Amino acid sequence: MSEKKSHLIHELFVRNRRALTAYLVRRVGSEAAHDLLQETFVRALRHDRFDDVADPPAFLQRIAANLTRDYGRRRRTEAKYLSFDRILGEPPSWDAPQDEIVDRDRRAQRLASAIEALPPRCREVFELCAFEDMPLPEIARRLGVTERMVRQHMRIAMQRCWAAIR
Repeated sequence: MSEKKSHLIHELFVRNRRALTAYLVRRVGSEAAHDLLQETFVRALRHDRFDDVADPPAFLQRIAANLTRDYGRRRRTEAKYLSFDRILGEPPSWDAPQDEIVDRDRRAQRLASAIEALPPRCREVFELCAFEDMPLPEIARRLGVTERMVRQHMRIAMQRCWAAIR
């Protein structure tokens, strides 16, 4: 990365952080806002021709808006398809001992946290496979990555999920 680009991004961050954070908090809440703010600037840094962008603050706003749309879409998908029963097993019966019910709830919370903590691409691969029953070759085609990379993401996701619920 060039010194000029690094300096430009730093200046944009200093000038636009507060406004972008406020925008993101309004759209996705304070928990996710800081992660999306960071991702906004990471994407700007990765943009090959950032030096040619006519209005960098507007460009950052567009990136943030796209990220909030993706975030909302992901949350809707999770709410629709996310069923921990497939990973955690059948829920305890209504007459099960209270400690069994509490234990399953705790494991479910740890699993949800583990999934949320996965790197974005790893989480996306895991969700497509685990909750949408998409085959690995189709995930690779859809995401534009190799099947080997999809298998690697799944291996990491499964290790972390299993570790979280044990």
